[in-house]
Amino acid sequence: MKKIILMCICCMATFLASAQTPDKNWNFGFHGGATQYRGDLGNDFYKTNVPFYGFGGLSVSRYLGEHLDLNLLATKGEFGSSNGDIRQDVTTATLNLRFHVLGPASFARPYLFIGGGAMLFDKNITITEKQVDYVAPAFGAGLNVKLGQSVMLNIQETFMYTSTDKRDEVVAGSNDAYLMHMVGLTFNFGNKKDADNDDVSDSRDKCPNTPAGVVVNKLGCPLDKDNDGVADFIDTCPDMAGTEALSGCPDKDSDGIADKDDTCPDASGVAALMGCPDKDEDGIADKDDTCPDEKGSIVLKGCPDTDGDGIANGDDKCADTKAGYIVDASGCPFDTDKDGVINEEDPCPDQAGSVSLKGCPDTDADGVADNEDRCPNAKGNIANKGCPEITKADIKKITEIASQIFMETGSDKLKVASLSQLDALTDILKKYEVANLIIEGHTDSRGDDASNMALSQKRTESVKTYLMEKGIMESRLTAVGFGETKPVADNNTSLGRAKNRRVELKTSY
Repeated sequence: MKKIILMCICCMATFLASAQTPDKNWNFGFHGGATQYRGDLGNDFYKTNVPFYGFGGLSVSRYLGEHLDLNLLATKGEFGSSNGDIRQDVTTATLNLRFHVLGPASFARPYLFIGGGAMLFDKNITITEKQVDYVAPAFGAGLNVKLGQSVMLNIQETFMYTSTDKRDEVVAGSNDAYLMHMVGLTFNFGNKKDADNDDVSDSRDKCPNTPAGVVVNKLGCPLDKDNDGVADFIDTCPDMAGTEALSGCPDKDSDGIADKDDTCPDASGVAALMGCPDKDEDGIADKDDTCPDEKGSIVLKGCPDTDGDGIANGDDKCADTKAGYIVDASGCPFDTDKDGVINEEDPCPDQAGSVSLKGCPDTDADGVADNEDRCPNAKGNIANKGCPEITKADIKKITEIASQIFMETGSDKLKVASLSQLDALTDILKKYEVANLIIEGHTDSRGDDASNMALSQKRTESVKTYLMEKGIMESRLTAVGFGETKPVADNNTSLGRAKNRRVELKTSY
């Protein structure tokens, strides 16, 4: 009786064990059994009067689905005929797709399989050549019976049909075939996938994103004591059925605000205002709105600000201020220098000027504001950017000087006679201290074009260098050589060529 009770307890325990599942998707097995041969030398399957030859094997399976897995089986053993004519060591390897009739939760799981592989025969007295035969197909059936949490008893019958008919050294009729009777133990391995760490595997977890530490039911979902659809861990009122939108709490006036948070629980209001009304719909409850009949901003306590300067219309003395202008407490733009031109439009906000000059002063009263006047202390005109006109006498003098600048023949060296002329030019330039001077050099057509261009440039640079040595800023001087490209007379005559060899001086602001 004790043995019967013990067997019943063992059977109940095996029913509670787990099969290969997505959580334990690898299975390894150890197997043993016997082979039978059927070929040209006799023998047949499932007969007890013929010899059985033993083998051992290893297997590995990969879970593919509730009813499918992929199984690799490798064995090492013998086969032979009943009369002893052949006896051969053989190693087999087959890859099989197995279909389980019942699901992973079943205690006993019968299956069918089909696959293929190879058989490696070792040479011996009867087999003179080591050779691989292919198995095509391998098929059969088996049964897995649970023995524990991750252990199963495996029973399997495997039929293998080879690609040749010469293992028994007799080639006649159909190819040789083999039958393997196998029994073993297999073990399931793998990590249980539990993304939210609630001790319920992902394959069974109906709520896979439960926060850490939250108590869950057997389906992996958080507990909901009042069954209002709001889990206890986020239910502000876990003992009173409410709505999901209100964190599980009741709402007497049906305004979308839970009674416990509703500042006006008996008057329907809006959620953002804690249940209180807002007549102008500006997001500020009427009881807190300084301008309850005009839509305004929260910053201005519900009052409007048409020009967006941060001053409510009722307090704004300049209600049409342009966007972005900085204003004072009365809503008007600043005018630091009090010249009637506001800072944002005044290029000279710290110096009082005239409205006509955009708020900038004009010290010499020439109509050009000081900030744009190149001669702010000398009355000039707009054309010269506030500087005075160069007198006709000085313009004439500059022209005369240009005609008396001479260089050594074929050189850029100034002749001594030219230096006094350049000194006079220096005095004029210092008189008009912001005027610029353009120095142009020209040659006649004798000689190479490129050489003439280079020579004319060097000569203008000589003039520029001399003026700089006399105190004229380089930024005021521009030297340009034109070579023979701009003649003013006929280069076919000596007089014309003489006129073409010239320096021209031009002033500008």
